[in-house]
Amino acid sequence: MSLSLAQKNAWSLAKTLMVCVTLFKAGTAYGVMPSDDYDGDPDTIVHIYDPWG
Repeated sequence: MSLSLAQKNAWSLAKTLMVCVTLFKAGTAYGVMPSDDYDGDPDTIVHIYDPWG
C-alpha cells in the first residue's frame, strides 16, 4: 500500500475503532494495525494515530 493510502486508512481505522493505530514501513510498502497488536521493530514506525489526541 502506498504511504498516502496507508495514512488515510490509519486515520479512518483509528477514528472508527477509537484506538491508537500504528502506521509502519514493511519493506517498500506500508502497513496499518492497532498499536496494541504491533510488536515489530520500533524503527519501522512511521506514525501513531491517536483518535483522542
